[in-house]
Amino acid sequence: MTKNPHPHGGGIVGRFKSFEHGVEVMLFNGRWLLMPFYIGLLLGLFVLVIKFAQEFWHLLTITSGASLKETTISLLELLDIVLLANLIIIVIFSGYENFVSKISVAKDTEDRPSWMGKVDFSGLKIKLIGSLVAISVIQLLAVFLEPEMTDTDQIFWMIMIHLTFVVSGVLFAVMDYIADKRASLDIAAEKAALELRIMEKKNGFREGYAEALDPQQE
Repeated sequence: MTKNPHPHGGGIVGRFKSFEHGVEVMLFNGRWLLMPFYIGLLLGLFVLVIKFAQEFWHLLTITSGASLKETTISLLELLDIVLLANLIIIVIFSGYENFVSKISVAKDTEDRPSWMGKVDFSGLKIKLIGSLVAISVIQLLAVFLEPEMTDTDQIFWMIMIHLTFVVSGVLFAVMDYIADKRASLDIAAEKAALELRIMEKKNGFREGYAEALDPQQE
């Protein structure tokens, strides 16, 4: 009875290949360690739901005697929570699909968001910084509606942080544009090289065919 040969060969090389394969399998499956982080973010949404309900109840209780400015500030706080919740959803879906696994249950459903599966890591960075800028704008607007409630130095640093978010977003967008442009140029260069090789082969075939016809004509 013969033994089955080792799938990676025998000897030291075969054992090293087996060890390498085991390490690669472990590293690849290690991506599932990210799943608790996304579950934690999902649970964080429940906390935001509770905070939203509290803020909404507060808005209802002050509606009759509140001024337009107070009502606007309360609505801005609700909007702030909504933007943060949207940001969490984007990070959960995009992060899970980019780094863990495809969400197969959403593949054939009509409720699947249009951006789902299309946001790569670069797009996730842009959406993240865009959401942070929007949240920062809401915070600044709420402060400007009640400037007497905030210290001048605090307002200054809030503006500086907001500008930092804006500049970071612009830099991310520029870097992504340069990377996409370079990738497009590389693809165009490869396409041109392939077309050149095809033309050279066609020309070589024609020359060979012409040489083969010359003796026959003679």
